[in-house]
Amino acid sequence: MTSIRKIGVLTGGGDAPGLNAVIRAVVKTAHNAGVSVMGLEDSFDGLIFRGKARPLEPKDVTGILRMGGTILGTVNRGDPFAVTIDTPDGTFNYSDRVQEMFRALELDALVCIGGDGTLGIAYRFHQLGIPLVGVPKTIDNDIVGTTSCFGFDTAVACATDAIDRLHTTAAAHRRVMVVEVMGRHAGWIALHAGVAGGADAILIPEIPYDPQKVADCILRRDRWGARFSIVVIAEGAKPIGGNVAVRSKASAGYAERLGGAGARLMEELEPLIEKETRCVVLGHLQRGGAPTPFDRTLATRFGGKAVELLLKGVRGMMVANRPPDIVPVPLADVVGKQRTVPLDNDLIATARALGVSFGD
Repeated sequence: MTSIRKIGVLTGGGDAPGLNAVIRAVVKTAHNAGVSVMGLEDSFDGLIFRGKARPLEPKDVTGILRMGGTILGTVNRGDPFAVTIDTPDGTFNYSDRVQEMFRALELDALVCIGGDGTLGIAYRFHQLGIPLVGVPKTIDNDIVGTTSCFGFDTAVACATDAIDRLHTTAAAHRRVMVVEVMGRHAGWIALHAGVAGGADAILIPEIPYDPQKVADCILRRDRWGARFSIVVIAEGAKPIGGNVAVRSKASAGYAERLGGAGARLMEELEPLIEKETRCVVLGHLQRGGAPTPFDRTLATRFGGKAVELLLKGVRGMMVANRPPDIVPVPLADVVGKQRTVPLDNDLIATARALGVSFGD
């Protein structure tokens, strides 16, 4: 065991159900090992601005297991190493300021909870000598090295519930309902929610679609008497030869915002099927609300394992779900990569066998 007296914990990137469960597990595991915890607010801002770090005791995390969001707050920006930071104390190079505050707070290590962007930043600080362990977080389930991330199961449950509800109104009006779900680069939510919700077509970023193929699927259903159809589309899905639908372009410090994939598909389909079509965008509903029991459990296991690794002297690793175990994976093997849906995925094969169209 190594000498760890105080650790900092932060949450970065988009929020996901289960973040509070990780924080709770980190605080309670550390406390029971005689280690104090500092909560760093708004991701790495907690190591930049004075007043954004506060002690966390077990009493501070009581009752947060079932809560969505994060009690520490989060930010979602581009590469912070490319900027300088203006603070009441002066202007600093980002990485220098974080290291300075890490020492000023007398921290011995960090637990960094976040997606690919946050983990990439964490890895760079690991290379600069800050001891840390990463915890993977994304509802998109697209972080390599781990079978699943907390937040994904909750997002799929939310999307599936929405699809279930849309079935009844679609059937009543004999409409086609297009349901747009999150999934910038990976179609895991669309695939799982689409299959679970009984969608007739599922469009994902990994498989560019032909609108006519989707229309053919809907028309076939019409011919055998199914007068309504449900199409699930990931926000990052695009037609063959086309681009993703973008709401706003990338700007300094911020990635481009996707939006409009469902509306575009609706416009593509209507002249081909001559059928009333509606689009529903679930958006941030998928990020909100209480985490499912699976996500609460996984997040708790991640948080506990992260502290355990730090106490054992492990550094520069990410905790990962490799059923039935939670194991350490080098951050170097994770950053800069994405876990997309393989084209030979068994769930895709099963869906195709059931007659689901992927637009190809």
